[in-house]
Amino acid sequence: MTLLASSPEVARRADARPVRDALSRLAVVVALLDATTIVIAALAALGIKFGYASWPPDHIEWFTGVPLIDFGWVVPVWFGALALSGAYERREIARGGDELKSVLRASLTAAGIVAMLAYLVNYDMSRPYFALTWTLGTLGLLLERYAVRRVVSHLRVRRQLLHRVVVVGDAVAVRELDAALARQPGLGYVLVGACVAETEEQLAVPVLGSPARAVQACVEHEADTLLIASGSFASSVDLRQVGWELEGSDIDLIVVPNLIDVAGPRIHLRPVAGLPFVHVEPPRVARAMRWGKAVVDRVGALLLLLTLSPLFLAAAIAVRTDGGPVFYRHRRVGLDGRELWVWKFRTMRQGADQAQDALIAGLGADPLLFKLRDDPRVTSVGRFLRRYSIDELPQLLNVLAGQMSLVGPRPQVAAEVAQYTQAMYRRLRVRPGLTGLWQVSGRSDLTPDEAARLDLYYVENWSMAGDLMILARTVRAVLRHDGAY
Repeated sequence: MTLLASSPEVARRADARPVRDALSRLAVVVALLDATTIVIAALAALGIKFGYASWPPDHIEWFTGVPLIDFGWVVPVWFGALALSGAYERREIARGGDELKSVLRASLTAAGIVAMLAYLVNYDMSRPYFALTWTLGTLGLLLERYAVRRVVSHLRVRRQLLHRVVVVGDAVAVRELDAALARQPGLGYVLVGACVAETEEQLAVPVLGSPARAVQACVEHEADTLLIASGSFASSVDLRQVGWELEGSDIDLIVVPNLIDVAGPRIHLRPVAGLPFVHVEPPRVARAMRWGKAVVDRVGALLLLLTLSPLFLAAAIAVRTDGGPVFYRHRRVGLDGRELWVWKFRTMRQGADQAQDALIAGLGADPLLFKLRDDPRVTSVGRFLRRYSIDELPQLLNVLAGQMSLVGPRPQVAAEVAQYTQAMYRRLRVRPGLTGLWQVSGRSDLTPDEAARLDLYYVENWSMAGDLMILARTVRAVLRHDGAY
């Protein structure tokens, strides 16, 4: 029996258009932007080093000085390094972290080439100009690529520049991929259908036939990506046949291993005896507990406390206006299940805890997941503090005391921890955080299951770079106050 698809979801997915030509044009635009950025950086460094009093500077020996290497070779060498690194491949445009890494590598390569050439021809290079050019240019390229990615992500959320994807696999794999891609619409992948073996299960995407029809389904539905998931083909010979059928086409072939929520740095592909071995490093929980993270936490908390002390004072005075206490503390569960007192600025009127039971009973809400967008117990000052997460700042004292971290899963109450599944107990393997991955991914607008998934992803794939990125995203999330109430 064939799988059936639900019509509303199918109609929504049918809005996508082929994206290959649009991405090719975007690659040309990005190349022009890169060249412009490099030229501007070179000229800006020229002015900073030699002055803007006259332009162009009239005291430079233009034929034997700066233009030969310091200016004349910068643009073509740098641009060439970017092109050779694949920075303008259609598949690499607006790809996020990998794209930025390739731009950084190409910039370092170009700098090395220029320095080597200068050494070989015994050219006395202007080192300050060289340093200024590459500093300004690299920062400019990274910011420019980031801006392009943001624009492309925004367009994809609005159903533009979407990759049309046909997925091959069993029903479970199709559902998992559908859910994973739906969680991040900015990636631009939209499932136009699935090729699966016969089953009686239902899917939210249209069924385009058996796995043997995968390539034909891509052509018929103008898909530019064929995704091979688990349960697709009985042997590697069948998968190789699919690769042969795609030869000469513009359709991307992507094989998805049966790995969920594993970050890229933990995955390494190594060919062994003609087989693609996917090596997966163990979870990084232990790394998150090393001394380096603790030092960064405490130094960061101390600096933030000193920097934000005027804000602390203003918030304390504002909270005190109704005559109640400034701080509110609550018992939470932290590292390895140990309890701790978590400090906050008080945002509710006095006696709010006693009024909670009546409020829950009146609304028929779940006491464990109880949180109202318009809670009547919140004061006017408290509403403002919550809107910009100022009420959480006293937890920097918990971080300074080593009970919490700047980044980590949020501490929860004992009643919530008592209902943890075995997998969710891994949340307690690291110190709870002042901010976390789910705080910068929707905060209170996320479902409990989605918040738990993001916390587990953080614990399994911890890295210092990831912490710094979450802290940067926290600033944006606080200013936008999405999901804060």
